Amino acid sequence: MKIVSRNEELLREALSCMPQPSSRASLASCNKLIRFEDISAAAFKIQCGVQKTPCMYSRLSKQYGMDIYLKKEFLQYTGSVKERGVLYLLMSLPQEQQRKGVIVASDSNFSMAVAYHASELRIPVFVIVCTSTAPARVRTCREYGAMVISYGTTNKDSQVHARRLAQENGYLYLEEEDSAVYLSGLGTVGLEVYEQVPKLDAVIFPAGGHCGLLAGSAAALKHLNPHISVIGVESESFPVLQQSLKAGHPTDDQACNNHHFYGDVSGVCFGSNSLQLTGKLVDKVVAVREEDILISMLRLLEYERATIDAEGAIGLAALVAGKLPELKGKRVAVVICSGNLELHLLQQCIARALTLDNRVCRFSLVISDCPGDMSKLLEILAREEARVLDIKQERTFVTSELFTVQVICTVETRDKIHTAQLRNALLERYPTTAWTER
Repeated sequence: MKIVSRNEELLREALSCMPQPSSRASLASCNKLIRFEDISAAAFKIQCGVQKTPCMYSRLSKQYGMDIYLKKEFLQYTGSVKERGVLYLLMSLPQEQQRKGVIVASDSNFSMAVAYHASELRIPVFVIVCTSTAPARVRTCREYGAMVISYGTTNKDSQVHARRLAQENGYLYLEEEDSAVYLSGLGTVGLEVYEQVPKLDAVIFPAGGHCGLLAGSAAALKHLNPHISVIGVESESFPVLQQSLKAGHPTDDQACNNHHFYGDVSGVCFGSNSLQLTGKLVDKVVAVREEDILISMLRLLEYERATIDAEGAIGLAALVAGKLPELKGKRVAVVICSGNLELHLLQQCIARALTLDNRVCRFSLVISDCPGDMSKLLEILAREEARVLDIKQERTFVTSELFTVQVICTVETRDKIHTAQLRNALLERYPTTAWTER
């Protein structure tokens, strides 16, 4: 199966379509479709600069009734698959532009990949971030070797400042777009998955607004085997790709607003190249709930010992949510593309996921304020093998009869069945037990 026909535009002249040193534009002008040869060339060129990450059989396979292989792109040096496209992009720049340098304006995975690989290639690199950027991200970009400048209170402020600096100093302003060079670099994931897992039935990718990984990898996979199903997954809160495919052009969904938890999957659809390839080659795009993404993050932490962000976990979330029943009994690869979960979100995500998974629950009940009544409650919890995480007593504002105490208890259980057993045991002894719903 050919990706493009002869009369379609190819990437024969990648360097000629790159901005010249005097150019003030971004890479959007390089607007061409890609073919399999372009992806192969990218794989050869970047092989010494990025990891060939493992694609390993997962213990989650038995739980979901299929052979699941996880492509662990979060093991890249910057924790993101974006390194592949960024490195090929930087290596394709003219030497004069490499000498002058590049500039980016965000704290995204794309910017961190630019900061690292530009420094490794000895290209001067500047990262402009707004003042609200997490200190850890600023520190990381500086450790990679970039000159980081905080400017403005919004991303738009930092972008305007970066463009002005690029114009005044001859830097090339880079933003994540769907140039053929960038898509070819991302498409190398598809090549590796095909090599690492024989007899594949399907490959699942994160989608959303920045669907370059999905589009580029689909080009590689469909060329190698047209029968492999390529599936994209995005959030129900930001169904940007589905809206764009339905409209036939990239849509600007104002609801996206770069939601911090979702990262790049909540961004606007950034180009017609990715959209055209997705519409032509991708078999299915599904949407999942935030709850499913959180549980997917929990599963990856428990079963793979991997701390994954929402963008990286969203592919597995489609299996967690049962959105792809046709894959039961099949051999499926899931691309875990990113592991840059900020620490202040980690605790919140785990706590919420445990609650959604019916493994942390809270109840309240009223008991007599007499010696021994509290110990009887604790005996029931011990007998039911529930682990007490927190317990509080309220005496002053209890509205029931005098000399009683309201007990609010948070406990940890094994699973949904164990939670139901505990609930029945408590209701049998304390009929007025109130269970806090999720």
